[in-house]
Amino acid sequence: MYSRGIKSYRVSFDFYITPGIKLLLIANFAVFIFEALLYRFSGVSAYAELVKWFGLVPAGVIPGLRIWQPFSYLFLHDVGGIWHILMNMLMLWMFGRELELVWGKNKFLRYYFLTGVGAGLINVIVKLAPALIGQGIPNSAYIPTIGASGAIFGILVACAILFPDRRVYIIPFPVAMSMRTVVIAMTVLTFLGTFGLGADRVSHLCHLGGLLVGYVYLRRGSFLYGLRNSVSDWQQKRNRRRFEVYMGKHRKEPPSRPDNWVN
Repeated sequence: MYSRGIKSYRVSFDFYITPGIKLLLIANFAVFIFEALLYRFSGVSAYAELVKWFGLVPAGVIPGLRIWQPFSYLFLHDVGGIWHILMNMLMLWMFGRELELVWGKNKFLRYYFLTGVGAGLINVIVKLAPALIGQGIPNSAYIPTIGASGAIFGILVACAILFPDRRVYIIPFPVAMSMRTVVIAMTVLTFLGTFGLGADRVSHLCHLGGLLVGYVYLRRGSFLYGLRNSVSDWQQKRNRRRFEVYMGKHRKEPPSRPDNWVN
């Protein structure tokens, strides 16, 4: 039924939750709910088995050929508390949304997984480095890493490069700082954390890996920057050739909807 003079409004949150961010949020929370249910109804051993197979275990990636782990570990989070996934997803939404508005969905998702997977591969290489010089596989290479923090730190460094003077607040500090300053401070703390400073359960190596991959990928003149532009140029040339071939085949065909103009 329609009432004259009454307008219908549609509430949309598309500006606040962009399509790529929405997909990542749904995927991460869906996996977290599955983890929690598995932990609750199947016990600690079943959950540990899940983490062993789909978390990032450096000794399992190369010797065990579990090549999916540098990708799958991004979607697992600690079920011991909800703060791990909440903080990661909050930062993903806060900083990733602006990147997706600038880059678009496809480019943003490519960058997200590039930094996340790249951080995981750096973790694997560093943890297995002693084995390459004949010292055997260290115990740390058998400890699984989970969480999207590597990709989140990649997003942070991208924001620092694209929006260096953006003012942000970091809890509990009441003073606004530039995005560049925040990321530099986090990089220093993360670097120190790789030496065991703080003795926490945070994978500082993955954080540093995400920062490094994102910086190298976005910095002008770097190998990854040139490779990215080469791929973009190749895609544009391929699309142009396809368009020219299509136009050549259909050049002599009449238009599907001819216009009838009367002079």
